[in-house]
Amino acid sequence: MTDVPAYVPPKVWTWNKENGGQFANINRPVAGPTHDKELPVGRHPFQLYSLATPNGVKVTVMLEELLALGHKGAEYDAWLINIGKGEQFGSGFVDINPNSKIPALMDRSGPEPIRVFESGSILFYLAEKFGAFLPKDIKTRTEAMSWLFWQMGSAPYLGGGFGHFYAYAPSKIEYAIDRFAMETKRQLDVLDRRLADNAYLAGSEYTIADIAVWPWYGALAKGLVYGAGEFLSVKDYKNVQRWTDEIAKRPAVKRGRMVNRVSGDPASQLHERHDASDFDTKTQDKIGEVAAAS
Repeated sequence: MTDVPAYVPPKVWTWNKENGGQFANINRPVAGPTHDKELPVGRHPFQLYSLATPNGVKVTVMLEELLALGHKGAEYDAWLINIGKGEQFGSGFVDINPNSKIPALMDRSGPEPIRVFESGSILFYLAEKFGAFLPKDIKTRTEAMSWLFWQMGSAPYLGGGFGHFYAYAPSKIEYAIDRFAMETKRQLDVLDRRLADNAYLAGSEYTIADIAVWPWYGALAKGLVYGAGEFLSVKDYKNVQRWTDEIAKRPAVKRGRMVNRVSGDPASQLHERHDASDFDTKTQDKIGEVAAAS
């Protein structure tokens, strides 16, 4: 750490466009749209504009779980928003989410469209609308909500903290990596202790708390994010591993992970989802086969 030059903050901060690491091309200190672009609208009650980041996966898993329960009103169109290209700053997207973050959802099932943004809010909205994955019992319901809010408050330390400085920052800063690695491991221990005596986060019932936490911490537990599995000794958290594996086996979770995915095995990528049959016919490996045949 002694080799790092001391940084003295200026009296007034100014934006250095070159300082931002991997995401410098899309980060900026102001809100609002950068360009005009209307969003497409499909035929289903719900229109989702997203990408298969952990926050995006929460919502596609929730929608697929609702459909698996027989809630036909949860049918949705999922449109790809490429955040690397700045599509979240288009005027149509900003109209739905002024914070310019995926996912964003429009509920067009009623007389007037309702916008919903922030992934935790979307999960709660859907759970309330369909009466699913949120217990009616006040004690268990409150436990589920507490863990949902735990995720919303904790994950920024994992992603924007540890993930950024370990994997994306333009230079490795020992203090920053050490600080956020310690916090990430503490969070894993929080989960591990809770899951030692409970099948799921709210108790014996699978809820929106699990749907919110799993895409972040399940991926971390399997070493699928930031290339940090060995560094964080994720295999040591046995209860998190058990919980992660059980949720990963759910058919709706498998489908939800595929929607709006643009990396990995082509068979796991369904860039857009407009019908349940798309999982069988429109994944990237299938589209490639059709293109090759034509």
